[in-house]
Amino acid sequence: MADASQDEYREHLATYTSFSKLVLFMILWLVLLLTCMAMGLVGGAGVIALLIGLGGTVALLVGFAIMG
Repeated sequence: MADASQDEYREHLATYTSFSKLVLFMILWLVLLLTCMAMGLVGGAGVIALLIGLGGTVALLVGFAIMG
């Protein structure tokens, strides 16, 4: 019985860790998106905002893929 409990705990911990990484990714991506929108609309730097947005999105995807 204790072995099943340990397996469930490990599975729960793995799920929690994965969900935490997903939430962190979404928060960082949302901040990046809002920042680039502000730069493009209010700051008048549309091309640079686009490049930073695309580069930042790729960097976030690569970073979180490497993190596992």
